[in-house]
Amino acid sequence: MSINLEQVGRIARLANIEISPAEAAQTSEVLNGILGLIEQLQSIDTAGIEPMAHAQEVFQRLREDCVTERDQRAAFQAVAPETEAGLYLVPRVIE
Repeated sequence: MSINLEQVGRIARLANIEISPAEAAQTSEVLNGILGLIEQLQSIDTAGIEPMAHAQEVFQRLREDCVTERDQRAAFQAVAPETEAGLYLVPRVIE
């Protein structure tokens, strides 16, 4: 697949970009190079290759899931104006 100067001009008009003939020729060469690379990549047989989430084997170090602080809910709620069943009661704001 290749892109000619007419197609580059059409793309420029659709993108509302003013482009000179010299820029159109250069853009055509660059786009044709990109499309050539894409064709090369598409021609590679990838059957049996598992998709990767990341290019490198990166693992997140996990720590043990354990409680590190003591329960202070009763102390915090002791100074609250109103609580019920472990929840803070607040005045109704929306009618």
